[in-house]
Amino acid sequence: MCCKPPSAAHLLGTDDLGRDVLIGVVYGTRVSLAVGLLSALTATVLGGAIGAAAGFFGGVADLAVMRITEIFQVVPSFVLAVVIVALSGPGLAQVIIVITVLAWPQTARLMRGEVLRLRHLEFVDAVRCMGEDELAILLREVVPNALTPVLAVGTLIVGQAILLEAALSFFGLGSPDVVSWGRMLASGQRFLANGWWMSVFPGLAILLTVLAFNLLGEAVGVILDPRRGRIAA
Repeated sequence: MCCKPPSAAHLLGTDDLGRDVLIGVVYGTRVSLAVGLLSALTATVLGGAIGAAAGFFGGVADLAVMRITEIFQVVPSFVLAVVIVALSGPGLAQVIIVITVLAWPQTARLMRGEVLRLRHLEFVDAVRCMGEDELAILLREVVPNALTPVLAVGTLIVGQAILLEAALSFFGLGSPDVVSWGRMLASGQRFLANGWWMSVFPGLAILLTVLAFNLLGEAVGVILDPRRGRIAA
């Protein structure tokens, strides 16, 4: 008998093909975390580098970067992700690239704002008066002091990436070769009346994981920024 409810033999029940839901959730964790972490890391590095260069050197490059990021803010992320994945084909690599493309403007705008705030402060001007090269000033003095909010946002991007990957997989745009929480939700929606566990447990995994990374992002911001810690206290 397939689609068995939770029991001692199958803690989270089985799906319509008799597969253990708990094992599916565990395997889905690897996929979701891999997509979330790789996408967040790539988007943070790429967006941070672009935002730092745009904010520090300004000019036409700065204007171009800001106009591009505004375009990404106007277009709904999920709609754009569906279009890109549908055109390029399903797969984990495509999903990671799409999420990176959609997420880098967040870190770019934040890094640019921090660089604009820091580039003319007294300690930066003091280093400049010592004859230090502008690129060296950016890399050694400005960027390290601008990383705090960018790292916090990068942690939040992990949760956003997991949600977006689950949504794409739910609509059949994820990799067909791997087990993911989104695919499990899509498979279980037909059995909500008599197999609720097939959808509830993958949904809870998504909820708890995204919530955990959101709380982690908030904690990272507080830990790395002493001023926020004093305000909260």
